[in-house]
Amino acid sequence: MRRLGVVILYTVLGLVGFIGVYMGVDAVLSRIPAYDMSTEALPPKYEVYILSNGVHTDIVLPVKTDLMDWGTVFPMDDVKRKEAGYRFVAIGWGDKGFYLNTPEWKDLKASTALVAALGIGETAVHVTYYHKMLVDEYCYRVEVDSVQLLQLRDYILATLDTDDKGNAILIHTDAQYGYSDAFYEAKGAYSIFYSCNTWTNQGLKKANMPSGIWTVFDKGILRHYQK
Repeated sequence: MRRLGVVILYTVLGLVGFIGVYMGVDAVLSRIPAYDMSTEALPPKYEVYILSNGVHTDIVLPVKTDLMDWGTVFPMDDVKRKEAGYRFVAIGWGDKGFYLNTPEWKDLKASTALVAALGIGETAVHVTYYHKMLVDEYCYRVEVDSVQLLQLRDYILATLDTDDKGNAILIHTDAQYGYSDAFYEAKGAYSIFYSCNTWTNQGLKKANMPSGIWTVFDKGILRHYQK
């Protein structure tokens, strides 16, 4: 019994220590800017948004510009409410099990969390269409130039798993969060070191937008947009 108690104690101490280091590293690295503010950019022409639900972040882009029509990638037939006039599309990446099996935190199962943490599950892209965006503490508007928008486009397209014709693969499910969203198969592995927010942060870094060196939390991204 004494030996078991010692093992449990060291396990708990190790876990507490790991969490402390994990949180500390994120707090430091997420604060270090990973973008070059001295780069001479082209005149900003497009509005994009960084959107959070308090935990998970999305990159929000115009549905259609002279550079891209996201309706050709994520067809309107894939969402429940097929309305005209959607102006923006929010795109996020994450663990497929979390997306499809955990609509609320009370629905989280230990098996789902373990698979996600270990990076052994599949991933998905979640797409939501919006008529308008409301700027608040969880939604930030940013003006970008054509190069930045193309970099975001290429980053997102590279994340998608596609069929033989190069089309995004729709996940047929009833787990949608609303009437204007859909899920698609994605590449990559979700883990405690590469979360949905890490994916967002990586995309922002590639587009030379405000971002940190590394983060797994939404706050690590949003702090670069808060004034």
